[in-house]
Amino acid sequence: MSIGVAVLGSTGSVGCSTLEVLWLNRERFRVAVLAARSNVELLLAQCLRFAPEWAALESPEAARELQRLLRAEASRTRVAAGAAAIAQLAAEASVDHVMAAISGAAGLASTLAAAAAGKRLLLANKESAVMAGALLMSAVRAGGSELIPIDSEHNAIFQCLPASFRPGERPAGVRRLLLTASGGPFLDWSAEALAQATPAQACAHPRWNMGRKISVDSASLMNKGLELIEASVLFGMPVEQIEVLVHPQSIVHSLVEYVDGSVLAQLSAPDMRTPIAQALATPQRMPAGVEFLDLVRAGRLDFLAPDPERFPCLRHAREAARLGGLYCTSLNAVDEIAVQAFLDKRLNFGDIPAVIETVMARVQGGAMTGLEAVLAADGEARRLASEVVARRTAGQSVRA
Repeated sequence: MSIGVAVLGSTGSVGCSTLEVLWLNRERFRVAVLAARSNVELLLAQCLRFAPEWAALESPEAARELQRLLRAEASRTRVAAGAAAIAQLAAEASVDHVMAAISGAAGLASTLAAAAAGKRLLLANKESAVMAGALLMSAVRAGGSELIPIDSEHNAIFQCLPASFRPGERPAGVRRLLLTASGGPFLDWSAEALAQATPAQACAHPRWNMGRKISVDSASLMNKGLELIEASVLFGMPVEQIEVLVHPQSIVHSLVEYVDGSVLAQLSAPDMRTPIAQALATPQRMPAGVEFLDLVRAGRLDFLAPDPERFPCLRHAREAARLGGLYCTSLNAVDEIAVQAFLDKRLNFGDIPAVIETVMARVQGGAMTGLEAVLAADGEARRLASEVVARRTAGQSVRA
């Protein structure tokens, strides 16, 4: 019997890569649910190719348009609308695996629903672990969910840990986790040049094909800061025992150092289809359709320490991780607001860490007591960040 998969965020880069892997292994898997925010055209094409039982869009207007187009094609795929409907579909009985790839805070509800329903949760939505890590791990334990990280770095760590490892619990014998970072497009830029970088430059990642928000986070190293928080949540490790290494070739995806001095690493060509295939098939392996790694052609593997002066976002993320609780929720919210303002050309690139620092000094923090507290902290941080962005935008000219 084939395994039913829900791909949440199917029109994004991770979602599209997931569908490529599923098509390559279609004798083992069937697509039960496809969900996206508003991209009707691409979701329609995916529905016609994969014939899911359900398709969902966050936008009701977009959902109505999709339904009209599917009827014209005599498709049997049913259509749902809204974030609540997507969360409900993540828990459907016909679904075995859930790819949680709706980016940002918008993916939280469906990720928690999949965990609570006991699905194999393929976690690409790092924000769920960052903004609500305690709630996510509680839902995983209560629902009996099997959580497998999809970020290449966390999936690499997962592959290097003992088979007995359970998410959220500190793995036996591990001394340190080493997260690798490509360094993004601005690795060699001066602080002065960084301050004036444009959205097009920030999104031109040298190794990975990603969405615009995550590309900007990669350029500022905030993405690595969020991944540091995620690693602490998923692997039960204090942030003091998680380090970041800049590795421009993006071949070594992360490393695990054990107390006996052994260091295990996972290597592959920089292609998200590898961790996706691993997570779908584990404990077995299956084809991912990727280029195989040729170390002779790669020639060299370089590792550098990140520069905290040129990339202060990493420092801000580490401080939020140290404080824990709702500070991580607030950090994620402020970053989303600041990055969107940069992409909208209302802020300069150099203003992103400044906005984060200003707002994080004003938020209240506190314990992650429940979803209501998380949403309240998220909303308050967004309000404060929007105010700071508005003031900075009014007082400066922003580079086009």
